[in-house]
Amino acid sequence: MKSSQFKKKQLHYLASLLCCAPGEIEYLCNNIQHYYGKWVEVKKDKVTGVIKKYPDGTPKERVIRPSYKKLKEIQKSIKINILAKIELPENIQGGVKKKSNITNAKKHQGNKYQFATDLQGFFPSITHKQIYNLFLSLGYSNYISHWLTKLTSIEFELPQGTPTSTAIANLVFFETDKRLIALSEEYDLTYTRFVDDLTFSSSKDFRFLTGQILEIVRAGGFSISYRKTKYQGNQTLTGINVFNNYIDAPDKIKLKAKEEQKMNQTTTNRPYTSYLQRIRGTNENLAK
Repeated sequence: MKSSQFKKKQLHYLASLLCCAPGEIEYLCNNIQHYYGKWVEVKKDKVTGVIKKYPDGTPKERVIRPSYKKLKEIQKSIKINILAKIELPENIQGGVKKKSNITNAKKHQGNKYQFATDLQGFFPSITHKQIYNLFLSLGYSNYISHWLTKLTSIEFELPQGTPTSTAIANLVFFETDKRLIALSEEYDLTYTRFVDDLTFSSSKDFRFLTGQILEIVRAGGFSISYRKTKYQGNQTLTGINVFNNYIDAPDKIKLKAKEEQKMNQTTTNRPYTSYLQRIRGTNENLAK
């Protein structure tokens, strides 16, 4: 079969997989920049709400690149028909159905020693080459991997804010996850990752392993946010206060919930109250 015929056949196969027309894939790949938005979001502390700043006082920012219209539809199809079908271990809690920051924190309840760290610039640090190699590793041809990479990246990197980005980030980081899981199993640690938040805990002191953990992350080509790297007990993990016998929301959330109740808002319009109930509901389930 000639190369042009094979390419055409591959394009039709991908189109059938994504439930769209071959021409739509070609058009989007050639005009991808027209299907992304872009805005800058100032980073804030999850607990206090205070704007994060660099040592020189400059506010920290993240670039959000949401996809629009037909591209967003096709990305949803990529997620459903390709990415979501890949089973991930229980350690990965972010971007996984029925998992959340609450289920992530809950896994560390009762462990006296906790080590948390954060990946710096996680999404934009993932390059189009890594995305391309990911799709190749999933068994797709060079042509299909090229089109899928074009449909899920912008300006040679993984954008933050699209239907496919978290799933791709999980799979790109998975090789590093496997090394961290192996280390955790060897030393009886609990390890979870909620997108770019990595947490380790144990009933025994494991401070001597923290350097090795960080080296595994760096060896995978990722950067650490040392400001968010802490080794201590009963700390806030993925926005949840974790204690020996229960988990709870930080004070900021509890105050917001009280404000909602004072305003006599309807049950369907109490997001903070609902969130607080979901967190505390895990303690009730544990008691049962």
